[in-house]
Amino acid sequence: MTTIDPKEAAQALNDIEQIVQRVRQSRIYDIASQIMIAAGVLVLAGNVANFLTPRYANYIWITVNVLNVATAAALSTMGGRQIGVRFDFRMLAAFVLFFAFGILCSGVFGHYGPREMGAFWPIYFMLFYCIAGLWFGRAFIIIGLGIIVLTLIGYFFVEGAAFLLWMAAVNGGGLILSGLWMRRI
Repeated sequence: MTTIDPKEAAQALNDIEQIVQRVRQSRIYDIASQIMIAAGVLVLAGNVANFLTPRYANYIWITVNVLNVATAAALSTMGGRQIGVRFDFRMLAAFVLFFAFGILCSGVFGHYGPREMGAFWPIYFMLFYCIAGLWFGRAFIIIGLGIIVLTLIGYFFVEGAAFLLWMAAVNGGGLILSGLWMRRI
């Protein structure tokens, strides 16, 4: 019969804990990547639809945002069970508070025009990606900062309605590419 000393046992338990943490982070990245790809497709379609039919912008973005929340809820519910993440009342409340604060800042206090709204909302969303990165890994921070910088470049240097196409590529395309990138991490 082979025995191990307490130091070896502690090291083995530490190795197991590290593997568990890596698997958990991998599952979080997997679910997040699915949500990012779906959100990217919706945001890309929203920007193109807004470019083609600007008078329906409010309806387009309400629809895109509702579909994004529903998609995030469905994907996190299906995949989150394995890692102890559930889409529950608190998560729904977080989405409601997130959107309410964004609307308060952009529509009530800010009185933003369409171009400012087109820059504000992606930057606002990416702020929370950066914050999530403090807990879930630097990939979220890199994605968030990258999309923020590209959004600001477009805001200051892309003229007219082409800004919507820029945002389709940067925000929608950026989320899709980021989701695919996270699948490789």
